Amino acid sequence: MGYADPSSGKDILGNRSLCFIFICAFGLVTLLQQILYGKNYIKSAQQFSRLKGDETGNWTGPVNFSDDGSLKPARNGRKRYLENYDGSFDYNSTACRELRQEIMDVKVLTMVKTSELFERWRNLQVCRWEQSKEETSNFKMSLSRCCNAPSFLFTTKRNTPAGTKLRYEVDTSGILPITTEVFKMFPDDMPYSKSQYKKCAVIGNGGIIKNSKCGKEIDSADFVFRCNIPPINEKYSADVGTKTDLVTINPSIITERFQKLEKWRKPFYEVLQNYENSSVVLPAFYNTRNTDVSFRVKYMLDDFDSQRGVFFFHPQYLLNVQRFWAVQGVRAKRLSSGLMLVTAALEMCEEVHLYGFWAFPMNPSGIFITHHYYDNVKPRPGFHAMPHEIFNFIHMHTRGIINVHTGQCT
Repeated sequence: MGYADPSSGKDILGNRSLCFIFICAFGLVTLLQQILYGKNYIKSAQQFSRLKGDETGNWTGPVNFSDDGSLKPARNGRKRYLENYDGSFDYNSTACRELRQEIMDVKVLTMVKTSELFERWRNLQVCRWEQSKEETSNFKMSLSRCCNAPSFLFTTKRNTPAGTKLRYEVDTSGILPITTEVFKMFPDDMPYSKSQYKKCAVIGNGGIIKNSKCGKEIDSADFVFRCNIPPINEKYSADVGTKTDLVTINPSIITERFQKLEKWRKPFYEVLQNYENSSVVLPAFYNTRNTDVSFRVKYMLDDFDSQRGVFFFHPQYLLNVQRFWAVQGVRAKRLSSGLMLVTAALEMCEEVHLYGFWAFPMNPSGIFITHHYYDNVKPRPGFHAMPHEIFNFIHMHTRGIINVHTGQCT
């Protein structure tokens, strides 16, 4: 009689057992998520379960607005998002407080489907935005402690003296000696001060701004920021305006479109003429590759006797901004130029309005849009964390810190 292995036919810690263990672990994690986030969903559902003090069950369907501004279930099936009422409800009304709380209940972007986030954002559009002085002041204080744009946004003769060594933002092992020649390119001090401007507009390049007719509203701002020399000619000006006070230039644009300015420089000079007398800012000290091409912009404008200001982001400021937003959940290899400008604007301006900022292939109504308002070229995957940036902007809008515009301007 042959020997029979007692373990034959069994799966002792084999594939089936490991699979069973994995399924149990996944179920446990899911249960914990329900416990952690369940209260928020229950609270959200309860907001629509009361009609003038009477319980109507866990109503989650469409709602109407009652005369006192509170929410009630819609009996005629109308959508909660009522375009006719855009901007007609006070931001601190009962209805708007409930709609704002719906968004604040979403603590992380992965907590709800994108379509659900869009719906909550659409609902909030019936509320007229109002700045919260307390929330804005607290946020500005946090930025001032960590970043201090009025002193360190750009490299200046004051914050980067001649003879010192400047450490790069990414190539931290690389150090640039501040020679006399480099020092001469810096402004004496920061050209902007704390809360210098009353109303500022930061213009993103997202397709969400296309057909918005926001040009006049943008141009009425006291100070306008733009990202990466976007087109603002007659084809787009009705939507994006033309006024520009500060525009960023990514050195990769100069490398790819203008051959690093090693050959003809006039085409680049003519592009900048579209922005009248606006100043330009470059991340010259992001890494060693950016430095030479950024310096050439300064040399080129001097050759053309331009009075346009040329500034370089201070690498320590950008590092501090990256750390600040990482705490807010924006963890990326590189923050977008738009987020950098929004961060600076919050310290430079009393009130900040955002246009053209969106990170999804559809607008809040579910209609597909192009990535940029002028083309549909996608960014390099994994470089930015745009959805998380926009998610933070939506929360900041809800708290009354910034005003995010995603619809048409009237």
